Amino acid sequence: MFCLQIKGGNSYGKCSIKDELTPLLDKLKGADAVILGSPIYLGNSTGEMRSFMERYVFPFLVYSTDLPSLYPKNIPVGFIYTMGIKEENFDMFGLKKTIELNETIAKRIFGYSESMYSTDTYQFEDYSKYVADRFDPVEKANRRKEVFPQDCEKAFKMGARFVKRQKAAKIQN
Repeated sequence: MFCLQIKGGNSYGKCSIKDELTPLLDKLKGADAVILGSPIYLGNSTGEMRSFMERYVFPFLVYSTDLPSLYPKNIPVGFIYTMGIKEENFDMFGLKKTIELNETIAKRIFGYSESMYSTDTYQFEDYSKYVADRFDPVEKANRRKEVFPQDCEKAFKMGARFVKRQKAAKIQN
């Protein structure tokens, strides 16, 4: 898929592909904020997330120093990631770079971005059914009980910050 941004062309500022995703992409132009979530598999967000990002972001990309984006307004875009690895292993998988890259792209197109992540997540109801002897099921269950609610609170607070940010922006305009 490739969307050329020909001035005045039919796809200028919108995805040229017309399918069942088109109504959602059109609806997103009216959003005051967007929060996207993905598990991290193999050191990156899922292929579905990457494909969605390409469809959502690329139509607004221009190669201009004067006009950074064709997006009609500034909105905050958040990313929430879940992953089985521990935060201390981020560098081994290059995850900080992946997260920073998504934020940088979102900031350029939409104006603002931030991320949060939940690490060392609980993956299976019954670890004995899987080849997963690297994990301690009791430790994973305890982490889910103790840390995951804190991560959910962080995600909630991200949304609350976005609401405050947009209310302040509307007052200024």
